[in-house]
Amino acid sequence: MTAATHRNTTVTRPAAATQPATAVTAETTVQKATRYVLAGLRFALGWVFLWAFLDKLFGLGRSTPAANAWIDGGSPTKGFLGKAVSGPFEGFYHSFAGAAWADTLFMIGLAGIGIALIAGVGMRIAAVAGSLMLVLMWTAVLPPENNPFMDDHLIYAGVLAVLALTSAGNTLGLGRYWNSLPIVQKLPWLK
Repeated sequence: MTAATHRNTTVTRPAAATQPATAVTAETTVQKATRYVLAGLRFALGWVFLWAFLDKLFGLGRSTPAANAWIDGGSPTKGFLGKAVSGPFEGFYHSFAGAAWADTLFMIGLAGIGIALIAGVGMRIAAVAGSLMLVLMWTAVLPPENNPFMDDHLIYAGVLAVLALTSAGNTLGLGRYWNSLPIVQKLPWLK
């Protein structure tokens, strides 16, 4: 409490009469900014997965030459798992490089995770599936090239967990609608 004195009269006012409104406004602004940053990260990571799918499907020339496009009979797993893999799991990955089931699962995973993240739906499933895929990709080249342990695959997996835990699909996405569907209400693991 602060006191203001005027002609022997003391008027007492709360010291922070205007501060709570400012604090609430700043907190709301920070929360809103956080939601939009997380939505931006969701879009970005979704595009990483979706682009990998599109590039491998059509051979758009970034990491997949046109001659190796999946729609033209190429294998999205044969090149990397057959040649670039190293470390303790090399034999394991070589054993199914180019297998039709591996190609199909890999491509479904890339497309499904990318679409789910961009749309903001099924964030828990996308986070678990994406993290699993990223950790498997991390194990394919151990140790990582630039660091004894850490690389972008593990960081992306952590970001996926944060996106799912913070309901990042609700901002600039269909998360609220998706979560209100009766099937999702009945089976919360679909959130």
